Amino acid sequence: MNTLKAEKRNLNMKAKKLRREGFVTGNVFGREIKESMPVQMVQAEAERFLKQYGKGSRILLDVDGQTINVLVKDIAFDPLKCQILEVDFQALVQGEKVHSTAEIVLLNHDKVTTGVAEQLLEEISFKALPEALVGKIEVDVGNMRAGDTIKVKDLPIASTEGIDLLTDPEADVVTVFTVHNTEDTDETEEE
Repeated sequence: MNTLKAEKRNLNMKAKKLRREGFVTGNVFGREIKESMPVQMVQAEAERFLKQYGKGSRILLDVDGQTINVLVKDIAFDPLKCQILEVDFQALVQGEKVHSTAEIVLLNHDKVTTGVAEQLLEEISFKALPEALVGKIEVDVGNMRAGDTIKVKDLPIASTEGIDLLTDPEADVVTVFTVHNTEDTDETEEE
């Protein structure tokens, strides 16, 4: 498991000033942590790390030499500057289920030739023990045809032992729609 380095943050320094100096702010919270622990990370390291391990990922957070097993709970972005502003981490407790989300990533959507694959669900919500956490769910849509639909219950996460789905198993994840060429039919009607 990969480790992200952080250090405890001095609350006397404003988050805005820290961001200007190249840091990302954050908080670590959890049942075994009495008060939320404010942290700061070097922006370049945090962004590089969180491209690979996004929201819902289980990682190790090294805070001033203390390693904490955490879940990336939330990431706040500045859409204008395309940069991370703040990251919240939930400290995990062995043997205790935690609420999390897994991002859905479509693979081979360019190989769908009989229609257009449309992703209808971005993430799946679930509860699981720390060792069963899933950060991403890859869905191969390359063999799908027009009219095909993949539901949450069709994904491997739905049948994984130790994972309790909170998202409706009947919810559609991806559907392949038929493409209709409306311009040609309009011209024929005019003639």
